[in-house]
Amino acid sequence: MTIAAISEQLGNVLILLFLVGIPFYAYCRKVPVYDAFVEGAKEGFPTFIRVVPFMIAMLVAIGMLRASGAFDLLNQALLPFLTKLGIPPEIVPIAILRPFSASAANAVVADLLHTQGGNSFISHLAVIVASTTDTTFYLIALYFGAANIQKNRHAVPASIIVDIVGILSAVWITQLLLQ
Repeated sequence: MTIAAISEQLGNVLILLFLVGIPFYAYCRKVPVYDAFVEGAKEGFPTFIRVVPFMIAMLVAIGMLRASGAFDLLNQALLPFLTKLGIPPEIVPIAILRPFSASAANAVVADLLHTQGGNSFISHLAVIVASTTDTTFYLIALYFGAANIQKNRHAVPASIIVDIVGILSAVWITQLLLQ
């Protein structure tokens, strides 16, 4: 049995234990499991209603930036600098899109996997870069909007720095391990 198969089996068992174990533990402690679940869902619904406008606004802004060609311009402007840092040109769109939109970055990754093949260095690097960063601007808009935080002070610059460090680390470690 391979490590991948063992890992998959172990993951399935852990998920099953999590999904069955928590309600079973609550039941043993005489907690009304279904009632607690319904009460939690009721409390979550107003939060969802508060968050929806921020989600829609961010998705519209991302769509407008993509349709206007702003991401392509940013890609062209940063390409020479990022190439000097050792980031392959195929990875630049992922690095630029990922802080704004996971689906757009994943679409670029899927295209690279299709064109480069799933076992190429560029494909491996694309998947790792997309996985090491987060949708920074989406999360900031969503969470700060939901919590009604007006002044984000250092959150945006710190998040951008973390994204840059994540991308550079992913590129350098992948180059070290796979080349």
